Amino acid sequence: MARTSGRARMTAVASRRGTLAALRLVVAGALAAAGAHDAVAGFDAGRLWRISRPGVPDSYVLGTIHVADPRVSAIAPPVADALAKTRSLAMEIVPGPVFADELDGLETLENGARLEPLVGPDAYARLRVELMIQGLKEETIERLKPWAALLRITRPEAASDARSLDENLFVAARTRRMRVYSLEAAEERQASFDTIPVDTQVALLDRALSRRDSPLAVSEPAIDAWLRGDLRGLARLPAKAGEREPAMRVHYERLVRHIIRDRTALLHHRLFMPLRSGGVFVASGASHCQGSEGLLAMLLRDGYRVTRVW
Repeated sequence: MARTSGRARMTAVASRRGTLAALRLVVAGALAAAGAHDAVAGFDAGRLWRISRPGVPDSYVLGTIHVADPRVSAIAPPVADALAKTRSLAMEIVPGPVFADELDGLETLENGARLEPLVGPDAYARLRVELMIQGLKEETIERLKPWAALLRITRPEAASDARSLDENLFVAARTRRMRVYSLEAAEERQASFDTIPVDTQVALLDRALSRRDSPLAVSEPAIDAWLRGDLRGLARLPAKAGEREPAMRVHYERLVRHIIRDRTALLHHRLFMPLRSGGVFVASGASHCQGSEGLLAMLLRDGYRVTRVW
C-alpha cells in the first residue's frame, strides 16, 4: 500500500512538473509573442533601423520618401553615419536616365489599344491638354496605359537641379565608391502597375483629373508624417482617403496591395542573400517598412535583430 502511495506521489509530482513545463512554454510563447508584437508595433514609427545578426557586419534600412523637396531630401547625420559603416547601397531602383528611358517603352498599351476608349472622351480631352503641355506628342498620349498617364500628371514639379533623398544617397554612395544596385527591375515595377485592375487605374486617373491630387503623389500630409517619423500615419493616408470617398475605397485598397505589399515581398526576397553577408545600406520607400507585413517585420521573422536608430 505504501509502495502504491509512493508511485502515486511520484506520478503526481511528474504530472505537476509536466504541467509546470507546459505552463512555462505557454508563458514563454506569450512573452515571445508580446515581444514580437512590441517590435512590430515599433515599426509604426521611425526612419532608420539597424539590422544585426551575430557574426556579420550590421546592415541598415532607411525608409525614404520619393520627392525632390529640401525638407526631406538632405542626408541627416544618423543616415550619413550608417552609410559610412556599410559597403553597398541597395535601392528600389537606381536613379538615372537609363531607367527613365526604359520605363517609357513599358508605359504603352499593347496590340494597338488606345487610351481614349478606356477613360472616355471628356477625361481624355483634359488629359491630352495637360500632357501636351508637358511636351508629349499626340501619338504618345493616345497609347499610354492609364497608370502611366496618372503618374505623369501627378508627378511633382521640381527645379532641374533638385534631388530626392534617394538621389542624394546614390551620389554619396558613388563618391564613397560603394557598390550600388537595384532591388527591382524596370519590367518588375511596370508589372506591379499592370496588375492593378484597369477599372481601378481609370478611376484613379479620373479622380486625379477632377480633384488635382492622387494617392500616388507625395502630398503635404505625407511629407509631414515622414518628418515626424510617423510610418503608421503615412501608411494610413490611402485608407483615410477611402473613408472620405467610400466609392474609391476599393481602388485605394487595390493600389496598396499591388504597389506596396506585393512589391515589399519582392524587396524582401532580393535582400535575402545580401543581408547574409551584411554591410548593406537599404534605401526603401517608407511605406514598405511599416507594420506587421512590412519589410522590417519580415526581417525580424528571418531572425535579425531590428533596432531603430533614428
